Amino acid sequence: MAKNLNSGTFTVLLLVLLMASTEILKIEAMNMKARCLPQGCKNPTFSEECGVEPFPGSNNDCCHCCVAKYGRKAVCKGVVEGPDKHCHCYKESV
Repeated sequence: MAKNLNSGTFTVLLLVLLMASTEILKIEAMNMKARCLPQGCKNPTFSEECGVEPFPGSNNDCCHCCVAKYGRKAVCKGVVEGPDKHCHCYKESV
């Protein structure tokens, strides 16, 4: 009887841990798509381009591309611009 109880308890504990870890992964995935660099730029200056042309994503996707390629400290915003839809990365003007 005790052996069956321990096995059942272990199974329930395993299921609870699985559900909890899955929820944590969902929260992390949501944060990855959160608004990129919400502070933006005070005095933006064009820096570089990022991604393919035409860029298929949104401004937020462009910003994430810029941060991944050039680093968070080198980028203050990313914007899809122009008729050719280029992803433009901006840095803070000094």
